[in-house]
Amino acid sequence: MKKKIAIFISGRGSNMKAIVEQCRNGILKNLVDVEVVFANKEDAAGLDYARSMGIRTKWISSKGLKRSVFDQKVIDFLDGFTIDYIILAGYMRVLSGIFVNAFSGKIINIHPADTFKHQGLHAYEWAFNNNLQETKITVHYVDEGMDTGAVISQHIVDLKGVQTLKEVEERGLKVEHKFYSEIIRMLILNETN
Repeated sequence: MKKKIAIFISGRGSNMKAIVEQCRNGILKNLVDVEVVFANKEDAAGLDYARSMGIRTKWISSKGLKRSVFDQKVIDFLDGFTIDYIILAGYMRVLSGIFVNAFSGKIINIHPADTFKHQGLHAYEWAFNNNLQETKITVHYVDEGMDTGAVISQHIVDLKGVQTLKEVEERGLKVEHKFYSEIIRMLILNETN
């Protein structure tokens, strides 16, 4: 039986697009259905793509709301679905305890760095500014901290020879777009043990 996921975005949703493509024609086909793409901003560009693919979308503005108040609104919306996993794909909010507890062990995030070395924003910039020869993409469970949840898996990104931040981002995103779906598949097939 297919697993049902909700994908959360805040912007362009490039990882969401990659996952949707894998659900339609790739390694997640016949394993995963994207039930809804959710954003905390009305102008999140990824919503247009999701709509164009016939996927239900929803946005609720987080502006000016306390985290717990906003997260309760999202929980109330998700009550209308049966969701196996919530996949954060460029969702730029730290989740409150109320949300994490409501979906304990079911929230997954991708972070463009080794979470033991760098949490939060600007991870590719951090790698570039520190002249790293490699960085890691981390897929992890989400807790109440910022990129502090238990690591599921990591993938190395070779940065040797990069000259610009754009090159770092391009190499990283190429890995992210493939790796995230691979880990979702692994979780669903219970191959992580």
